[in-house]
Amino acid sequence: MAFTLPTTIEVISAILAWGAAGVAPPKTAPAVPAATQAAPAPAPAAPRPSPFVGYRDQHPGKRVLITPADLPPPRATKSVHNPPHVVARPKGALPQAPAGFTVQLYADGLSAPRLLRVAPNGDAFVVESAAGVIKVVRGLLATGKAAWSGVFAKGLKQPFGIAFYPAGGDPRWLYVANTDSVVRFPYRNGDTEARGAAETVVAQLPGGGRLTGGGHWTRDVAFSRDGQTMFVSVGSRSNVDDPDTTPAEHERATVLAFGPDGSGRRVFASGIRNAVGIAVHPRSGELWASVNERDELGDDLPPDYVTHVEDGGFYGWPWYYIGGNQDPRHRGKHPELKDKTIVPDVLVQAHSASLQMVFYDGKQFPPEYAGEIFAAQRGSWNREPRTGYGVIRVPMRGTRAVGDYEYFLTGFVTAAGEVWGRPVGVAVAKDGALLVTDDGGNVIWRVAYTAAGAGGKR
Repeated sequence: MAFTLPTTIEVISAILAWGAAGVAPPKTAPAVPAATQAAPAPAPAAPRPSPFVGYRDQHPGKRVLITPADLPPPRATKSVHNPPHVVARPKGALPQAPAGFTVQLYADGLSAPRLLRVAPNGDAFVVESAAGVIKVVRGLLATGKAAWSGVFAKGLKQPFGIAFYPAGGDPRWLYVANTDSVVRFPYRNGDTEARGAAETVVAQLPGGGRLTGGGHWTRDVAFSRDGQTMFVSVGSRSNVDDPDTTPAEHERATVLAFGPDGSGRRVFASGIRNAVGIAVHPRSGELWASVNERDELGDDLPPDYVTHVEDGGFYGWPWYYIGGNQDPRHRGKHPELKDKTIVPDVLVQAHSASLQMVFYDGKQFPPEYAGEIFAAQRGSWNREPRTGYGVIRVPMRGTRAVGDYEYFLTGFVTAAGEVWGRPVGVAVAKDGALLVTDDGGNVIWRVAYTAAGAGGKR
């Protein structure tokens, strides 16, 4: 006779019947079909590795994704004072780049070169901010070095940002953002010296007066695609002073907007502690910024960032950071701004000092680089394990950042932690190579794609 397992309902009915009769059920209950037994609990997922890294873990091709959920609480680690002591470049040392790229010394003997931009004819304009000078670097020899350099203009007051106007192949002006003003020089393609005196376009930027001077001094300048709006970035005077009670912070930690003639001044976006580098997306027309966030909240807080900048957008400084995270030094202030604080597109290691940025519009690099962002990082001082000191690549999907970033140019810190290079400016040369200023070594590096061999010293 065949044996048939009882159903679950039959088992339960039998147990209830035994209970009603005052009889204990048998010690071995009828078997329950395997299909009705609970599945074993899945093994817990392995925790995601920490996205926070120091210079020893920064190498070409390493990708990093930092999300708001990764942020530690304020002061989870002690705030440290760990500035770099810049040393001479070790003999034979070169920056490291991904396989297929070659790094060469393009120009040397400069004086703390900062931002650089390339003119339509291919000349590289380099700003020496401390000296108040703008230089022109031209050509390419067989050795990989520039063929010529000279002074375009001097006598400026801590210049940083420069922009050719109007866009296209035949600009008529070179705009320069001094720390306290915006001026412009008449310009024609191929000029290696200013053909006229500087004309003042904006007479007074925040930070140029007696009360508002000091703090972050760099000012970048960029134009909208239609040429009707001039954007000027202005960093905060302090680390985290409250603008409500500090008049010196008026119109600082902002991106300002003007007409090309300096008219129509307004605050385009606010709460951006220090947007050192700004650029307009060549397709979407959106403004983007590379931003230094605040210090003294610990090694990994808050992240620097690269983001698109919205008209009227608020990015948190000084009351909030990376969305609605309140700075403990301003606890309870401006609760109405918590939900209005915009979360940036790409979070970068805290204290990296992310500076100039550029959209890659050249043809030399592999196709996947088209339209992606490169941003220079001058390096940390408020972090125990150093970070920054290189150039990162920000992948894009169409006109939007994917969210992570990749180390592209590294190797400016020795194994012992000594710093020999500090990237500041990035620009795309006319031939599609990437030019990088290094104000620690007083040089410009040229990164070219050769498709054979590794770049730099691996």
